[in-house]
Amino acid sequence: MSEAPPAGPGSAEPGAGSVEPRAGTSHRRAVAILFGIALTALVADLVTKHLALGALEDREPVRLLGGAVYLSLIRNSGAAWGLGSDYTWMFTPIILGVVGWILWMTLRLRSLPWAISLGLVLGGALGNFADRIFRAPGWFVGHVVDMISVFAPYGRVFPVFNLADSALVCGVLLALLLELTGRQRDGSRIGKDEPTDEAARVDAGQRGPA
Repeated sequence: MSEAPPAGPGSAEPGAGSVEPRAGTSHRRAVAILFGIALTALVADLVTKHLALGALEDREPVRLLGGAVYLSLIRNSGAAWGLGSDYTWMFTPIILGVVGWILWMTLRLRSLPWAISLGLVLGGALGNFADRIFRAPGWFVGHVVDMISVFAPYGRVFPVFNLADSALVCGVLLALLLELTGRQRDGSRIGKDEPTDEAARVDAGQRGPA
């Protein structure tokens, strides 16, 4: 029986010095999930706005859940509480900036939670952006259709919002949580995927001198 040739400089034992691919969601799958969630949020927002315009126009607010939720149609030219209503044109470049940032974030995306977060933000941003472009009073200065008011009609307690706003808020809150817990968009996690100094010293001692 012939002996196996000794390992030369160009060969390496399994597990010694090799870099294994990071486990987790693949880049292609993460990006597909992001755009799938964004499309779902966008379609849901457009459908609910269409239904609200047909069912709530020129009628009293609809009371639901014992008054916890009211459906009351308004057209918002600004942001929450009508802020920025005199500068509607400014929302277009802001939304375009958000979309560009999300597209840049996808370049290293391998994290399922980040895909969900960015998908919600993208879908919400595009939902309201569609209103800014296509609705009255004109191109890129359109008023956003809102219809959900909590605890009182017409936003007396909390600003009236829509599904796009909900998607945006949930996506941003999830992104903040991911940042606080050290989860990176490439699938790694700060403090867990990096070896500690003690672990590095133990590993070096086990290998011994070269």
